Amino acid sequence: MRTYNKLVRDKIPNLITAQGKECSTRILDPEEYKQALRTKLREEAEEYFEAEKDQDALEELADMLEVIQALAEVHGANAAELDKLRAGKAEARGGFQERVFLIDVDEYQ
Repeated sequence: MRTYNKLVRDKIPNLITAQGKECSTRILDPEEYKQALRTKLREEAEEYFEAEKDQDALEELADMLEVIQALAEVHGANAAELDKLRAGKAEARGGFQERVFLIDVDEYQ
């Protein structure tokens, strides 16, 4: 028996049973779900930083995006609303395409 105690994608239990294995699950309450999503985002970010190949990195980014969209819903928005916020920030402050690296700011002028 291997213990996981973590949030998994919805179809994972079916995939496990299709392999002839048994698993135990439970449905999280809203606060547990929010915390589990936050933990999952951290887990996926760590896996992204450990990825050595571009394809592996892209798969981890896709996983992160799935978790981020679920977190947006927990916070009362959908993916389109989240993207609207992203686009607004990009319009007002720019994106990251120009690779600008801020070194310092003279605060006393």
